[in-house]
Amino acid sequence: MHLVRAGTDAKWFKSSRSSGKDACVEVAHLGGGLVGMRDSKDPAGPALVFTPAEWDAFTAGVKDGEFDRI
Repeated sequence: MHLVRAGTDAKWFKSSRSSGKDACVEVAHLGGGLVGMRDSKDPAGPALVFTPAEWDAFTAGVKDGEFDRI
């Protein structure tokens, strides 16, 4: 996982379950299998960039409840 400034060509989206306000996590497919994740309150700010393996591990952890106590 790397922290980078997000490019303007990425199409960012958030969950359809979000409230529509700027308090959400947004993700984007960045090419080469990379996935970006950022805070919707700061769209010009930094984004976390995950490799495919890192993204798979992260989403599996979310589904398995590994972050429920955070």
